[in-house]
Amino acid sequence: MTDNEEAAEIFVAEGPSVDCDGGGGALGHPRVFLTFDSSGRIDCPYCGRKFERQSGGPGSH
Repeated sequence: MTDNEEAAEIFVAEGPSVDCDGGGGALGHPRVFLTFDSSGRIDCPYCGRKFERQSGGPGSH
């Protein structure tokens, strides 16, 4: 793990999926919808934002 990965903010979501647009308005990227796998984590393929599913949220086991 690099220093950048350790410093990356993790966004917590409650549902089984999340959407990401890069967060930069016109400087972001097209909105994509990402579905969590069994690990409960996913990274945006455009900007690398890290998302984690909240424990006990809808769709978690």
